[in-house]
Amino acid sequence: MQTITVHTDGGARGNPGPAAIGVYITDEQGNVLAEIAQTIGNSTNNFAEYQAVAVALEALRKQYGKATKQMRFELKLDSELVKKQLNGEYQIKEPGLVPLFIEIHNLRVAHFPHLTFTHVPRAQNKEADRLVNQALDGK
Repeated sequence: MQTITVHTDGGARGNPGPAAIGVYITDEQGNVLAEIAQTIGNSTNNFAEYQAVAVALEALRKQYGKATKQMRFELKLDSELVKKQLNGEYQIKEPGLVPLFIEIHNLRVAHFPHLTFTHVPRAQNKEADRLVNQALDGK
């Protein structure tokens, strides 16, 4: 079964403040399949982290269509809080995150039966972080 690795990151300067997301997608050989860097207006770091996951899943769904059901996807996040919330280990205390959580949950159920969320140290998420900063810096 083919495995796609997706590094996601979100950040807000000021928290809340100007925010952006970064998504870095690679195949099993480490080839870069896609990079997404976009601003999302003013928000919190956690909202940006969730938005990055939602955008990544939507991009994968559009790229692979129904094939997503026969593929493995590993989403790597440097936010342990968001990873644990998405895995159902922690409750969501910030009401503004609930709609994004539901969106991600519904995408997961409908299109990604072999999806895992993994926490990685920030040092292992450099490419997604670079994309966040690229978007925030307007490059």
